[in-house]
Amino acid sequence: MSELVPGGNVPLPGGAVTVRVTGPFDVSALITDDSGKVRGDGDFVFYNQPAAPGARLRGDTLTVDPPGLCAGATRVTVVVSPADTATPLGHLPAPTLQVTDAGGRPVARFAPPRPRQETVLLLAELYRRGDGWKLRALGQGYADGLAGLARDFGVDVADEPDGSPGGSAAPHPPSPAFPAPRAPSHSRPASASTPTRRASRAPYGTQPASRAPYGTRSAPHSPSATGLASPASSHAPSTDQDDFLGLVNSARAAAGSPPVSLDARLAAAARAHASAMASAGRLAVEGPDGVSVHQRVGAAGYAYLTIGEHLVSGPRTAAEFVAYCLRTEQPRRTLRDPVFSHAGLAYVIDGRSGDTFWTALWAAPFSPAGLARTQAEVVELTNQERTRAGLPRLAVDPPLATAAQAYSADMAARAFYSHTSPEGTQPWDRAAAAGAARRSIGENIACGQRSAAEVVDGWMNSPGHRANILKPDFTHIGVGFAGGGPAGTYWTQLFGA
Repeated sequence: MSELVPGGNVPLPGGAVTVRVTGPFDVSALITDDSGKVRGDGDFVFYNQPAAPGARLRGDTLTVDPPGLCAGATRVTVVVSPADTATPLGHLPAPTLQVTDAGGRPVARFAPPRPRQETVLLLAELYRRGDGWKLRALGQGYADGLAGLARDFGVDVADEPDGSPGGSAAPHPPSPAFPAPRAPSHSRPASASTPTRRASRAPYGTQPASRAPYGTRSAPHSPSATGLASPASSHAPSTDQDDFLGLVNSARAAAGSPPVSLDARLAAAARAHASAMASAGRLAVEGPDGVSVHQRVGAAGYAYLTIGEHLVSGPRTAAEFVAYCLRTEQPRRTLRDPVFSHAGLAYVIDGRSGDTFWTALWAAPFSPAGLARTQAEVVELTNQERTRAGLPRLAVDPPLATAAQAYSADMAARAFYSHTSPEGTQPWDRAAAAGAARRSIGENIACGQRSAAEVVDGWMNSPGHRANILKPDFTHIGVGFAGGGPAGTYWTQLFGA
């Protein structure tokens, strides 16, 4: 059985598989094609509509038979929300997904980090790859219930007739195709975790605030005098870079954080991603061209030690954009994060819908000293866990560190995520090639985590990764991490005995 972390994937056996999430949760599923949109409300499987071709929900168990899905279906996204809608996910035990094959044999397990303010969690997706199907762990949250989730996937919901920013929206009244949710009072407050499309005067939507990845490549600093992108329409929002920077730095100063300066490379990456979102008509970390916002930052020549992003639709000016980001906890924390030193902002108007798509990027440039500090922090946090378990601390082994760092950089550069490299090498092969002389080798990998603390916490909440960290026989460790790739950051621990 595979223990997955966010971004991890595993091939699925042929035939039906069973996906189960036990506990005080409701399980839902969205069946989509490559566009990420349902073709009709009947492709939303939940407690009031428990069956669709190839998918059936019984209690906490979803059975998916890929060959039985409607023609053209290429993805099934598994979603969990609290059974009691008045209870935030963060107040419940972390949901754990368990996947078994048709014979009841375990295939994979995924325990995401505990949600915070989110009320709905995209837990995993089953997706077609060539002639087979795979499972990918997600762990992406929404903070506004099933209505926001349904809207982003194309299920028929409508905004309230309120043109003012910060209003709410709710599902249409029930119809045979889309029965009313169990809690029809779900609303759509502006939220840090609400990837949804909006008209320019509608309440705003955002992608989840980023987990700030860390990078391994350096580039000279070239701050720009103009961090805002040119609009793609003559009916652009009135916006001014000085207003944006002044408002941001005022908010940062109030929180005791140092000011940021505008960077031309971040603005270029923001412009490219805002354009990609506008062309697709939806907010997403990955554009329709298959390129993630993190990959655009690397392509623009900015090598980051830390990065965060806001992906938003709706604000008409930079002032409205900043005000929105300051209104809720998660985007406010990103905007004020003292680690950031550079920013870039861009907006593009979708000429078809009139929606305005914004991308803001916040970053700190890579430095060898910063990389060394982060690696040391992972080692220290790992040793703290061993000390609590009564085990001896691990010593840093330079060859293991070299192999771990090279592997994180390779995963980021070639956009893969697996213990097996594209050439077929295994952890012990890479350790030996780096000169490690250890009789036993173990490896933990992860992607997408914001910090050393977050990645170690995630590993400790996953039995397979925890077992490596707390294995009594291990005496040495090497740590690597790199920024880039679809997930934004890639982490590696190599253990040796």
